[in-house]
Amino acid sequence: MPAPVTLPRLSWGDPRASHRALLIHGLGSNGALMWRYGAWLADAGWHATAVDLRGHGTAPRALDYTIAAYAADVAQTGTHDDAPWDLVIGHSLGGAAATVASAGSPAWTRRLVLVDPGIHLADGDRDTVRASQEAAFADPSQAAVRAEHPAWHEQDIELKALSAQQASRWAVEQTDVQNTPWDVRADAARLAVPTHIIASDPAVYSIFQGALAEEVLRNPVISMSVVTGAGHSPHRDLPEDTMRHLEQALAELA
Repeated sequence: MPAPVTLPRLSWGDPRASHRALLIHGLGSNGALMWRYGAWLADAGWHATAVDLRGHGTAPRALDYTIAAYAADVAQTGTHDDAPWDLVIGHSLGGAAATVASAGSPAWTRRLVLVDPGIHLADGDRDTVRASQEAAFADPSQAAVRAEHPAWHEQDIELKALSAQQASRWAVEQTDVQNTPWDVRADAARLAVPTHIIASDPAVYSIFQGALAEEVLRNPVISMSVVTGAGHSPHRDLPEDTMRHLEQALAELA
């Protein structure tokens, strides 16, 4: 297991709340970009904590950017009293890290929600992700984000631009290089906690669909729903619809 780093945190809701969630962002993003989940959970009576992953936001930089290293970091990120998280939500790379962490330590969280998770990236998906990250670093401005995603909330535009300015370009590039192949399907098959996947719409863009989804769903603890009309970041494309999927998932996973 790679040596972990301590991840910076931000939170929503009453710290004394009885239900606690951990939010894990995707590649090239930061913890603040999980604000839709944090705000919704806080309104529902939860305390939600988001982290910046290594090499992202204000988190420590390192040399190891394997998914195993990301997983080691989040696996050591616990609640204040070391009780299991009631819920972990992981998007994209964060979904892959959460999958590996939970498979290795089932007591880490009671439930998982994975948002268009990076369970396995084929070459075409890797090319798409690489091009998206290169474009973000080439012009990390709000104007560039707004031009690409005019329907996003202003806070998502601000934070997406900020995340590109904060992240280590080398770390993001190495995340691609060091994870060849990018494949945590074996960990997904070992998941033992109730898990729901909120996938994006393949008609828009999704990295979790088709044969991959069919394979992962063979694990009986995993269920799935699709946010119709949303791309890879459904909480930014269609936030209200995505929160309805989250609400339904929590009801089913209870």
